[in-house]
Amino acid sequence: MKIIRNIPMAIEFLMALTELERFKNDIYKYRDSGDLEQEKEFIRKATSKWGMRLVKDLDVDLHVIGKENLPEKGPVVFVPNHQGYGDIPVCCAVLDKFQTGFIAKRSLSKLPLYGHWIKHIRSVMIERDDPRDALRAIESGIGLIKQGFSLVVFPEGHRSKGGDVAEFKKGSLRLATKTGVPVVPISINGTYKFFEEKGYMQRHFKVDFLIHPPIETAGLDRAQANALSDTVEDIVRKGLEELRSMNK
Repeated sequence: MKIIRNIPMAIEFLMALTELERFKNDIYKYRDSGDLEQEKEFIRKATSKWGMRLVKDLDVDLHVIGKENLPEKGPVVFVPNHQGYGDIPVCCAVLDKFQTGFIAKRSLSKLPLYGHWIKHIRSVMIERDDPRDALRAIESGIGLIKQGFSLVVFPEGHRSKGGDVAEFKKGSLRLATKTGVPVVPISINGTYKFFEEKGYMQRHFKVDFLIHPPIETAGLDRAQANALSDTVEDIVRKGLEELRSMNK
């Protein structure tokens, strides 16, 4: 029964794929020529239009708070809590000023049709249960940031499905501390209603998206860098509590 209920939403995602495909040739052209600025621009266009289309088609009542806190330009490391699969299109829709790749689990690269796109928007695939692979992935992410690409990382490491924020994985923010780029904490509430709440895809739900002021990482000493994960976790956790209290 759940498979049947998921068919309409699967069709929606296939139709939204056209928003990515129409920018594919430009992304590859500029990547092959080494023009990173144009590559980033066309990735930005592709992901933002894809995200906005899904938000519209799924009739998401999206409330964004604090968009003025976004830096003028990247690279940036965005750090949201992770409630569900809906976090990804919502992040793409809201963070429309930026090319946004993701730190994503490697199994997502096998998704039909979408798997290659996760990689080609300059995401980093990671095998979280393999410490050596995770370390290599973080180093790859650091390399992308040094080239000017922004990344979204979900430090909980798994979807909370509407529950409390889980402890952030230690070392997850080395992407920022090793490159000296700003970290932007983000609190998201409501995306679990897209799929995780009932185990099949839904429409017509509300999402609150709270963007906190950026945290500069350039010049942090070792103790400050080591404490950054706890600091950001506390900000994100308190932000989620604030969003929940607004909806009571």
